[in-house]
Amino acid sequence: MRQFQAVIFDMDGVIVDSEARHERAFLDLVREIGYGDNLAMRFSDYIGRSDQVLWTDFVARHKPPQTVKELLIMKRDRMVELIRREQPLFDGLPALVEKLAARYLLGVASGSDRVVVGEVLEIERLGRFFGAVVTDSDIPRGKPAPDIFLRAAELLKVPPQACCVIEDSKPGVAAGLAAGMEVIAITNTHPAEELQHATHVVRTYQEIERLLLQPH
Repeated sequence: MRQFQAVIFDMDGVIVDSEARHERAFLDLVREIGYGDNLAMRFSDYIGRSDQVLWTDFVARHKPPQTVKELLIMKRDRMVELIRREQPLFDGLPALVEKLAARYLLGVASGSDRVVVGEVLEIERLGRFFGAVVTDSDIPRGKPAPDIFLRAAELLKVPPQACCVIEDSKPGVAAGLAAGMEVIAITNTHPAEELQHATHVVRTYQEIERLLLQPH
């Protein structure tokens, strides 16, 4: 691996075990507003993409009385409640972040709502390790466009080619590569074969530690 100055983490599926919780919050809300039995979209198609895209498509297809903004807020509140109650950090993640922070500048680049990201970074005071936090609301285009990672690099004052991205989704891998960064993909959400375009594919946080902290 080349020498890096910064490591940028995706959040959902990397820092916090939340992909299934996002789906649960989405499906519960859809059922509650009366569309559970005739849902014309699959949540799995939106993993790694923003809630804005998800709800924009939902409103276009189903024409509910609620606006995209109202649905975003309703789902956000459910996610905050789930995260606060369950605190679902991946085992090994806090230790990895603390070790990486001793060597690299760290950032978060997440398609989630800023309030949800803030709630996650409150767990075990993780937020103290991250010098930049970028969410979908800060950029014109979400993943798979590179904007979110380029903005994180800009805030960390590090050139994109000196950044390494940690991702779990196909749009996230594509976004990191499009930003000119190396990408480590972890198989928390998708099998290795679906993440094969990443620079490295790993199954554990220990493998990430070896890649980024052991001399090569």
